Amino acid sequence: MISPALSDALAAWLDHQRALAGAAENTLKAYQADLLGFLAFMTQHNGEAQGLGPVSRISVRDMRSWMAHERGRGVSARSLARSLSAVKTFYRWLATREGFEPTAVLAARSPKFQRKLPRPLTRDAAAQFMDDVGTQAREPWIAARDIAVVTLLYACGLRISEALGLTGADVPLPDVLRITGKGGKERIVPVLPAATDAVAAYVRLCPYPINQNAPLFRGVRGGALGPRAVQKVTAQTRLMLGLPATVTPHAMRHSFATHLLEAGGDLRAIQELLGHASLSTTQAYTAVDAAHLMDIYEKSHPRAR
Repeated sequence: MISPALSDALAAWLDHQRALAGAAENTLKAYQADLLGFLAFMTQHNGEAQGLGPVSRISVRDMRSWMAHERGRGVSARSLARSLSAVKTFYRWLATREGFEPTAVLAARSPKFQRKLPRPLTRDAAAQFMDDVGTQAREPWIAARDIAVVTLLYACGLRISEALGLTGADVPLPDVLRITGKGGKERIVPVLPAATDAVAAYVRLCPYPINQNAPLFRGVRGGALGPRAVQKVTAQTRLMLGLPATVTPHAMRHSFATHLLEAGGDLRAIQELLGHASLSTTQAYTAVDAAHLMDIYEKSHPRAR
């Protein structure tokens, strides 16, 4: 239980994150859940409702108790690190607003975890996947649609939500697309001929009118195509091709980035193309590329055999 004053402060902070930091709605929901879970624990741990006064007195021992409790109930190190980050961000803002010292909270150390590396397809597998994804459809226009969506994910490095967010106003595809990604961040993405051709083929066959303000990609009944349909056809295609379960729509975007890096692409340029806010997110691909190089080394170097 939290006091009305603290509840208002939390709402104000979320509004601040939405307006000034550009946080996406899903991110804000995760922040809110993390903070409410943290405050619920502190209420039970300290035996009093959490208001502006009690939260300003949270100690290092309290923080350790919360983190131990979270790990004890099976929360992963990665998830706990995310929750702690949300708590710290809120505390920095609240301490400035209310004038208290937040050191006890900010000093809490994030648990270490091994960052999961993307698992890209090989170039040949990516090409095969784009060729065969249309074979799952019963109608030619649906086959063309599925090929167009997957080609956008790989050829342009789009997130699935970004590809499905295109409208009739985006066709015919221009040489570059202006994509609004996470947090409302806009980026410029070059469009390869393969993507232009795939989308044009879909538009020619689509039985529904392609209106400027309507979704470009349509479901069977004419409504907006949802991500679940793309995930389903991706799963069917990877089973047909004997590919691992890690081949998801997002894996096509990972493959786009990794193949650019393997070809000598600049990390900063790839960051811009992907729309990553932090270079550290893009740097995960350097580890993938290093793994690729080591694999080649172990297979080809005479001393490695």
